[in-house]
Amino acid sequence: MKIAQFEDNQGYCIGVEARGKWINYSRAEVLYYLLRHGVAVEQVPTLQHYLESGEYSLAGMKQILDFVIGGDLLKHLLLGRDAVMKAPILRPPKIVALGLNYLLHAQEGSFEVPKEPIIFVKAGSSVIGPNETVRVPRGLGRMDHEVELAVVIGKTASRVKKKSAYGFIAGYTICNDVTARSVQTKDIERRHPWFRSKSFDTFTPLGPWMLTADEIRPPVRLPLECRVNGRIRQKANTRELVFDIPTIIEFITKQITLEPGDIVSTGTPEGIGPIKHGDTMVCRIRQLGELRNPVRSR
Repeated sequence: MKIAQFEDNQGYCIGVEARGKWINYSRAEVLYYLLRHGVAVEQVPTLQHYLESGEYSLAGMKQILDFVIGGDLLKHLLLGRDAVMKAPILRPPKIVALGLNYLLHAQEGSFEVPKEPIIFVKAGSSVIGPNETVRVPRGLGRMDHEVELAVVIGKTASRVKKKSAYGFIAGYTICNDVTARSVQTKDIERRHPWFRSKSFDTFTPLGPWMLTADEIRPPVRLPLECRVNGRIRQKANTRELVFDIPTIIEFITKQITLEPGDIVSTGTPEGIGPIKHGDTMVCRIRQLGELRNPVRSR
């Protein structure tokens, strides 16, 4: 199931693709409880709220979709033309990202392949959605694109074993881990953290939607690519990850509790390159769609 976040003149709502069209799932849930059970419930405005509240249930969502389809209600729930798709998780509690998690990416930067996952964090305030503009600060040197498969955490995960790791995943989306490369290089030389080079406002395009975990059978092997102005810069497959998703989740949760709505971005392949004012980045992952973002200076 494709689940997205939308905003229109009524505010935020959760969108679900049904029969090739996007419907207002937030309103569908209200209708379901009113018509089926005679109970008035508040509309859940965001996917992030749905996850964090513990109310998220894929089986429950499917039941509600079956009800509205069977009751011929879809036409009353279609999202209007003024509805704008936003990042599926608007402000993640945490974004935990992986460094050097593709062999050839480590080699292109003249780094050793890590013996254990290298993790760092990005600020939740850096997230933007599809078609929103990445604003690159002037005077800070090179800025790079980095296409990545991102995992959306669905329930609290602490000291998780690899064999059960997939059970904590709500779904998958695309992350473009935009990086102030010159800043990062200077910080590495000074033995400072990578945080600031990764966390400028607008430096984490996310989306376009979350594909629920049941749609992708483990192990996750998806082709991914990044194009800039129509030319391929990065092209790889997630089967080439140095550390796979269960290993990543086990490693992180030994030390850090992952919570519903957290994002784990699994690392970028080789082919990173500079972006500049006027460029358009398009990140694609099979089944997860296309994340397009223009670049402008600020």
